[in-house]
Amino acid sequence: MLHVCSLSKLPETVAATGAKSVVTLINAEMHVPTPEGIVPEQHLNLSFNDIVDPVDGLVPASEQHIEQFLTFIQGWDRQAPLVIHCWAGISRSTAGAYVAACALNPEADEYQLAELLRTRSPSATPNARIVAMGDRLLGREGRMIDAIRGIGRGANAFEGTPFVMPID
Repeated sequence: MLHVCSLSKLPETVAATGAKSVVTLINAEMHVPTPEGIVPEQHLNLSFNDIVDPVDGLVPASEQHIEQFLTFIQGWDRQAPLVIHCWAGISRSTAGAYVAACALNPEADEYQLAELLRTRSPSATPNARIVAMGDRLLGREGRMIDAIRGIGRGANAFEGTPFVMPID
């Protein structure tokens, strides 16, 4: 299963789930050590800011970031849970979970997965840039973008509540 959380909930989420793989989607200046119980090779750390359009002094997600993310996700053996986290557990990580669910389920309906994301995380506001690049790289022809637009902005929250994004 895919588990999604904020940075502050990362150690307890890894411990509680028995995860053996982690994806960190966080600003470059934020050092996130590999959590206890995770081997370094199973911790993908991608550094970019939570922005949709370029802003001076900030780093947007790039297609290379999303390609690395997809390679890591597709290499996951699914024998133990995987945790995806960002700073607040609301934008980058929820986009990552949605892109991962689409990548791991190529025949799944994008709209149903988006609705499932909304059900699992009322505060989810997936980063549109990440979703758009995932859509393009997965050949989803804009359906992922439309599906996420369809669920709208999530409920206001300082930090998202950890949740599970089913992948089967």
